[in-house]
Amino acid sequence: MSLSIYTTHIEFDNNSALKQLVGPQNDLLKIVEKYYDTHIGHRGNIITLTGPQEGVDKTVRALRYLYDMVLENYHVDVDIVESVIKNPNRNDTFASLSNKKLNNTPSHNSSTPPVHLNTRKRIIIPRTENQTTYIKELLQSEMIFGIGPAGTGKSYLAVAGAVDSLLEGKVEKIILCRPAVEAGEKIGFLPGDMKEKVDPFLRPLMDALNDMLPAETVAKKIATGEIEIAPLAFMRGRTLTNAYIILDEAQNTTPTQMKMFLTRLGANSKMVINGDLSQSDLPHGQESGLAHAQKFLKPLKEIPFIEFNESDIVRHHLVSKIISAYNAKATST
Repeated sequence: MSLSIYTTHIEFDNNSALKQLVGPQNDLLKIVEKYYDTHIGHRGNIITLTGPQEGVDKTVRALRYLYDMVLENYHVDVDIVESVIKNPNRNDTFASLSNKKLNNTPSHNSSTPPVHLNTRKRIIIPRTENQTTYIKELLQSEMIFGIGPAGTGKSYLAVAGAVDSLLEGKVEKIILCRPAVEAGEKIGFLPGDMKEKVDPFLRPLMDALNDMLPAETVAKKIATGEIEIAPLAFMRGRTLTNAYIILDEAQNTTPTQMKMFLTRLGANSKMVINGDLSQSDLPHGQESGLAHAQKFLKPLKEIPFIEFNESDIVRHHLVSKIISAYNAKATST
């Protein structure tokens, strides 16, 4: 028995928001169209949906939710679209929108999701359940560990949390820190001043900052000291107060370095420690400070450890498959 074909139209009154929803060359619409097996036509400010009624209804709800996200200044991209259509029940706002009566008037009164981070350029929302838990801890805990594979958003969300706290006046400065051991290079042999020496190691964090704040704002805050870039070795002897401190690539610390870093925590400060235990660049046989900390500090209820996995990877879909392939090879050997 063939399925009956159903057609409906949605009219959007904000052409700028609709343009972002549609994406270049209708790329974002094509993702929704393929997932729900529904034909989506776009002309002017009207979108026409054709297909089985269940698929059309789901498409309407997804498009309205994504449209509201754009209106709320969310950065809607391929990853966000895929997260919304594949995991609708992970978002309280999506669930509430899904229960609204379908009609031809787009919704403009969606509430801001309960879990989010505000930055100057966009609002950051979680894309997976572990990211939701991670953001909740970023908002309420004084020390947080994020452990898991590349591409799970650990560093990006940590920076978003730092920017949110700085803009809200909860802290006076952001400190970005990383052990300078990648690629086996000694920091003293790199050219330039200290900032130029450290930049290559902290580039992922700086890229995230520039994604959330205007470039001139980032440059100004670095110049005034509101954003500090420092190698791990420069943390020794300091007490960090009124600061949001991020230690990235923590798997490359030694236990001694990790203890030194963690004990720098001062009044009204927050520490976020991120790393991937499968990608240590320490000399063979050297225990990772991150693994050591996990072993001894995980029992402390005041220090949450958020453990990400392959299902949390939000980079290109091939990244998840690559990590799965490497993990399968490691397990079989």
